[in-house]
Amino acid sequence: MAETPEDPVRPLSVETRYGWVIVAASLVYIMVAFGPSYLLVVSLKPIAAGFAWPRWVPSLAYSLLLLGTGLGGIVMGLWADRAGLGRPTLLGAVVAGSGIMAASFASDEWMLLFLCGPVIGFLGTSAAFSPLLTNTTRWFDRRRGIAVSIVASGQAVAGAFWPQIFNYGVETVGWRETWFAYGVFAICTMLPLVLILRRPPPEPLTPPAAAPAASGRRDAALQQMPLAILSLAIVGCCVAMAMPLVHIVAYCTDLGFEAARGAEMLSLLLACSAISRLGFGFLSDRIGGLKTIFIGAGLQAIALSLFAMVDSLSGLFIVSALFGLVFGGIVPAYALATRELHPGSELGWRMGVVFFFGTAGMALGGFLGGWIYDLTAYYPLAFVVGVSFNIVNLLCLTWLIRYRATAILPQMSVA
Repeated sequence: MAETPEDPVRPLSVETRYGWVIVAASLVYIMVAFGPSYLLVVSLKPIAAGFAWPRWVPSLAYSLLLLGTGLGGIVMGLWADRAGLGRPTLLGAVVAGSGIMAASFASDEWMLLFLCGPVIGFLGTSAAFSPLLTNTTRWFDRRRGIAVSIVASGQAVAGAFWPQIFNYGVETVGWRETWFAYGVFAICTMLPLVLILRRPPPEPLTPPAAAPAASGRRDAALQQMPLAILSLAIVGCCVAMAMPLVHIVAYCTDLGFEAARGAEMLSLLLACSAISRLGFGFLSDRIGGLKTIFIGAGLQAIALSLFAMVDSLSGLFIVSALFGLVFGGIVPAYALATRELHPGSELGWRMGVVFFFGTAGMALGGFLGGWIYDLTAYYPLAFVVGVSFNIVNLLCLTWLIRYRATAILPQMSVA
């Protein structure tokens, strides 16, 4: 239970034991909601072969799912701000599960693209990430960083857990049967979680500080600057982040190593990232989200530059582990930074905007890596370009940290 004013040692806190129930439910909801993206990854070749399609068709379905998730996160966040988390998560559970089941009956490319983008992505998976991270920040004040990091790790855990199961299903019974079975599983798993997540968070013990009223267009624009700069920062960060995530396997084969070694490096990288999220969560609770991002992004730039200089098998394994350890905790810290810079009543849609730009940055980074290689046949140059985006990210963070220190929105993170 929340502490009482008579507590002579510890200050007031909104944290309760039920907050950790919210964390556990959010973690599982995200793990299940992000299953469709890994279904597409594992099923890409069988789907293309089954219809005699070029591989860009299921690849485009994957891109549309990510885009729909990002855009829908803004809408779902705004809805959750106004009506609570219950209705968005209910819609997400029903639509994601039924959309996956419907996609198992897809008979042409347009049906698959529509179901993956506007349906599963925009109306289904979008209810999982930004709204749940926003809700978690409202249940915690002292241990907000570690709580958000645990919830955000659901996406990484899904990446480590589902592909093996999906691959077994596709090889054993086929992709259609695997998709249908997972759709049923998603609905049966996510719907009961809605009953937990719909509970409203506790009221903040101290009201959030209000931004000064805008006296004109210039003042109103200045009040939107933190959101714009933070969105630009996450683009630079995610462009750099995507370079090794998307291209590490191809880079290994270019160096003469087996593709299996590259896949092992990717698994190692993701496993280290899941571990690092907890450590960065503890750090965020002590120094705040913005400073945590700055430290993580600086280390990420160093680790990414090592990819451009190392070409031995053992060296690449070491650098992959290092990269995972330094980048994994950055994304949850953006949720905390958004909380620090903006009022809690507007947090849902603003966090949706930030993570939409993060998704765009990941997509841009993956594209740039391939495009630069096509032009130069030299992956290290792509990694150098990624470092330059990372430097832009650090410049944006420097501005935001200074902005925060001037207290234009003083002590907003207390709420």
